[in-house]
Amino acid sequence: MKIAEIFHSLQGEGSLVGVPSVFVRTSGCNLRCAWCDTPYTSWQPEGDERSLDAILTEVASYPAKHAVVTGGEPMIAPGIVELTERLRVRGLHITIETAGTVFAPVACDLMSISPKLANSTPEGSRAAQHERLRFQPDVLRRLMAAYDYQLKFVVARPEDLAEIQQMLYLIEADRGKVILMPEGIDAAVLHERGLWLAEIAKREGFRYSPRLHVDLWGNRRGI
Repeated sequence: MKIAEIFHSLQGEGSLVGVPSVFVRTSGCNLRCAWCDTPYTSWQPEGDERSLDAILTEVASYPAKHAVVTGGEPMIAPGIVELTERLRVRGLHITIETAGTVFAPVACDLMSISPKLANSTPEGSRAAQHERLRFQPDVLRRLMAAYDYQLKFVVARPEDLAEIQQMLYLIEADRGKVILMPEGIDAAVLHERGLWLAEIAKREGFRYSPRLHVDLWGNRRGI
């Protein structure tokens, strides 16, 4: 399995924000988000081929009881089902970070789904494929039926809310599981957007999540 990095940090987003976790970041993605904060796993996939035994040995070297399998898009990684099953045997709580475009029968305690809005579509040759793949209602409904889940939306402007509302209607989502997060890789930008996004969350009854890793460490990898 091609792995970009394995590291010990705090969960930066969502309902488990702040929880110490070991992150297993697979390399490779079927999308090309314009604002991707891990281009080394999508636009220019980096990493080393590692055996599952090697991955699990490194995971076990950290004290965390939570494992986050992320990417890139981990649901397309060869061996993802066996990796998650073996993490479960180790007694770890497993979160999968996914865009929700692909289903795989993984072992998972929290399916953390981040459907991509139109604000994610890049310019250029990658645009058409990204736009075609970024929202898969049937896959989303299947994931939501099979796992405990959260729906995280990266919001760049207030106008994004209309698209979010339409997506939620189409997939019949539990609005109590919806989490809004400001788009940005700079703490000042996140703060400015967070002020108006928090008001939207209050008005609509959604949850708001900070992006703790950016607040603490900036947009650096492996932390």
